[in-house]
Amino acid sequence: MGNNSSKTSALFALITVFFFWGFLAASNGIFIPFCKTHFNLSQFQSQLIDSAFYGAYFIGSLLLYIFSLQFNKDIINKIGYKKTIIYGLLISIVGALIMIPAVSSGSFMFILAAFFIIALGFSLQQTSANPLVLNLGNPATGSYRLNFAGSVNSLGTAIGPILVSLALFGKVIASDTDKTSASLGSINVLYMILAVAFGAAIVILVFSKIPKLEIEEDESEVKVLKQPLFFIIGILLFLLVIFAYSAFDSRKISSGINFDADYNKMIFLTAITGFIFLLIVVLFILYKKIKRENRFELTAYPQVTLGMLAIFVYVGVEVSIQSNMGTLLRTPEFGGLDNSKISPFISIYWGSLMIGRWTGAIDAFNLKKSTNTILTLIIPFLAFAFVLFMNHLNGADISDFYMYAICVAILLAGFILGKHRPTFTLMLFGFLGSIAMIIGLFTHGTIGIYAFLSGGLFCSIMWPCIFSLAIAGLGKYTSQASGFLIMMILGGAFIPPVQGLLADYTTIHFSYIIPVFCFVFLSWYAWKVKKILNKKGIDYDATSGSSH
Repeated sequence: MGNNSSKTSALFALITVFFFWGFLAASNGIFIPFCKTHFNLSQFQSQLIDSAFYGAYFIGSLLLYIFSLQFNKDIINKIGYKKTIIYGLLISIVGALIMIPAVSSGSFMFILAAFFIIALGFSLQQTSANPLVLNLGNPATGSYRLNFAGSVNSLGTAIGPILVSLALFGKVIASDTDKTSASLGSINVLYMILAVAFGAAIVILVFSKIPKLEIEEDESEVKVLKQPLFFIIGILLFLLVIFAYSAFDSRKISSGINFDADYNKMIFLTAITGFIFLLIVVLFILYKKIKRENRFELTAYPQVTLGMLAIFVYVGVEVSIQSNMGTLLRTPEFGGLDNSKISPFISIYWGSLMIGRWTGAIDAFNLKKSTNTILTLIIPFLAFAFVLFMNHLNGADISDFYMYAICVAILLAGFILGKHRPTFTLMLFGFLGSIAMIIGLFTHGTIGIYAFLSGGLFCSIMWPCIFSLAIAGLGKYTSQASGFLIMMILGGAFIPPVQGLLADYTTIHFSYIIPVFCFVFLSWYAWKVKKILNKKGIDYDATSGSSH
């Protein structure tokens, strides 16, 4: 009993950091269109905020892996999951404090650097926190605990856009006068508060009794997972081509950008290209230094490589839908809104993830079947009401969103049909997400907006499902695989600019064809990984279903 109590208190301590990840990630949806106007950026260039933020996740996890290669030890297993989270929070504090002089300088490049440092700390936190939550109990029900943590993360995503809009404009719905008087310096207080909040999270974790996992106690040699390394190198080579092209095609890529000067922009792109090339060389050298007998062939764990690609696509589509939504809402077909009136829609989008995660989190608690059913029917609509209420308190006209309850009802039907089967639910939600995006492509106005917003509903439970399936049965290789998966948050840095680039060459509306393909892939992934795990005698659908 005491052990269960300790694990419960540890879970509640861990979810505090999940809140901050969601808060800042969702806030980018307001910050991106604001910076686009302030710095006179193209749609592609404005997405560099996401590139800096999510690219840092990749770099941070990659650095952990490089150190593991160099010392031939799993760094996180050696340091400990709890300490790694604390170190990550310290780095995020540094980034939040750097943001203060960055916004005062008015330099877009400086702001990108601050975003990068904050997210670099997040990469350490995520690499440790996700497997820690999954292993605080039966791994088969780990996706439910991760859903619970995700529900707190989504609380941050729901209120993030509202608070950032308040910081920038002084209110959620700002007048044109408010909009023109807004300045980057107005967010200094926000980041000071965030730095203090990160510090408070450290205090909570220091005084929380988080039990060590068995994999932390395993002192046996950890070999190198081979296939993911080659997959990472492949992605880096692809990014190398993209940034090299950007550096040498200034007419198409840099038109309208307001860096200090055009040559500074070229130096920036060239530096990124050189950095990516350097990473590729370092990885090859380190890999060659490893003894052949220590290179672990991943034929026993193909779910890891597939999971990496799934996380890449999932994070990319989740971020891309909302990051490009600000521009979509400014078109006449979708309301012709200005930047100051976008935040309620961004809040509803991230609130949609909260609705789904709150509903999925019910299974994290060992409730009676009747109680579980009643809460499943009530929670999604209570969460929806909460999101509307938060926007109402801040002056938004929520009447335009009442009929969105139909989309919430479709989400509920998906949960009921899924019947506590994580793999099947992931497959179903991928299918529903692709249908929603197709409807959005062929409509406009309220129906189109609802369709694109509902992408948040169908993304809501994907992270815990993908993560738990990808690390199923890995034992002492869990943290190494977790690091690979966190690297794939890079999808949030890659897919939004690709959609933005397509929008620059076509229309912002047509660019939403990219999320269609993303959701189709995620459905396929769920089907494929189920077959792989079944061959290994692992069936989380059967185990989870029998636990209720």
